[in-house]
Amino acid sequence: MQGRIAQLSISKGGLPKFAVSEAWAGPLGLEGDVQRNRKYHGGPAKALLLVSAEDIAELAAAGYPIGPGALGENLTIEGLDFRRLRAGQRFLAGGAVLELTTLRRPCANLDPYNSDPHDPIQKRLYDELCKAGDASSPRWAMGGFYAAVLQPGLIRMGDIIALADQKA
Repeated sequence: MQGRIAQLSISKGGLPKFAVSEAWAGPLGLEGDVQRNRKYHGGPAKALLLVSAEDIAELAAAGYPIGPGALGENLTIEGLDFRRLRAGQRFLAGGAVLELTTLRRPCANLDPYNSDPHDPIQKRLYDELCKAGDASSPRWAMGGFYAAVLQPGLIRMGDIIALADQKA
C-alpha cells in the first residue's frame, strides 16, 4: 500500500490549512501548524491528520466547497485506498515514520462547508459504522485518519507514503 503526498498543509489555527512545500514532522505535528482547540485536536496521538485526495475530489464534485487543506488535514494523500487503513499501521512518509491511531470524527468546525442542512458534510465523512469501529463502512476514513509521529523527519510535497508494517 502506497500513495503520494499531494499536499502538506499548516495553519495558525482553524480552517482551512494552507499548502507548504515541505515541513518537519515532529511528535506534536508539522512545524508551524497550530490547532485552535487542543482539547480535541493535536497532541502526540493526533499529531497529523491524513485525508484522501480522491475523497476530497468526490466531495467537491458533490457540491461541497472544499479542496486540499479544507478539512484540516496536514497530509493530503493521493493513490492510497483509505478504506484499507487501520489503527496500528505504520507508514514511511518522506523522512518520517507515522503510526495511524484513530479515525477522525468530523466536528462543527466543518459547518461552513454545509450549504444543505439536510446533507451536512459530517454525515458524508463519518457514520454509525465508523463510530462502532466497523471498517466495512463505505465512509471508513473519509474524514481522515490521525497519526502519531514515531520518528521525526522532513516531509515534502510529492514524497511517497508507504506502508512499512503493522502492530500485531
